[in-house]
Amino acid sequence: PSNILIVYSLASGGVSIAALFVAGYLPGMLVGLSLMVVGGLIARSRGYPTSDRATLRTTWTSFVDALPSLLLLVIVMGGIIIGIFTATEAAAVAVLYALVLALAYRGISVADLPAILLDTAATTAVVLLLVGTSMGMSWMLAYGDAPQSLATFLLGLADSKFAILLMMNVVFLAIGIFVDITPAVLILTPIFLPVATALGVHPVHFGIVIVLNLCIGLCTPPVGTVLFVGVGVARTTIAGVVRPLLPLYAAMIVALIIVTYVPALSLWLPKVFGLL
Repeated sequence: PSNILIVYSLASGGVSIAALFVAGYLPGMLVGLSLMVVGGLIARSRGYPTSDRATLRTTWTSFVDALPSLLLLVIVMGGIIIGIFTATEAAAVAVLYALVLALAYRGISVADLPAILLDTAATTAVVLLLVGTSMGMSWMLAYGDAPQSLATFLLGLADSKFAILLMMNVVFLAIGIFVDITPAVLILTPIFLPVATALGVHPVHFGIVIVLNLCIGLCTPPVGTVLFVGVGVARTTIAGVVRPLLPLYAAMIVALIIVTYVPALSLWLPKVFGLL
């Protein structure tokens, strides 16, 4: 659940934000499990050291110690679904709650805040520069009617739902490599959503598919904002991390294919909560 689903809701003409948020859980868990499996296989093949297996008592103690942090998820998502605050307001609540916890756990002190804010500003500046550049590129694409031409081309290639969804995924992944997620959603949704609904794809399901595609793009160069943030935090280079990431990219692609062709992963929870 994030602001980009709100952007999709606006671009799609009002798909339920709460339904989108809830719909993202199972696909998100699938992506996480896929990455965990690949990470585990890599760790085993390279002989990384392991720790002792945790006992039930240790697990319970750790859970109790982490409970205040885990409540962050309950507060944020509960507040959004119930309607106490909007998703954007929830972000501010999350930051404030996390700050209180960090001070309470003595992970940081008040004296550390100026340096933290300075690092945050520097990281945000890099990300916003990438967003601004990609939005300029998005304007150029829209001005040249490239997305509309692409949609017409795809529909002319095949009439199979399976094939068209596959081609859409290829397009979304390709665009996600070069365009930031927010302008990409704003441009692509009005073009491809009518095509998807004509094929019988639910707007909530389509929203999860397009966002998952573009989120993979956030991790790929040359406009991968998440990748740039990670490289900045780790103090390494893009060239140094791309090759080791290839198995993880493959895992995310497999998860994407499953999410695309198994709509129940996206639609089951919203139906359970009565949001569809």
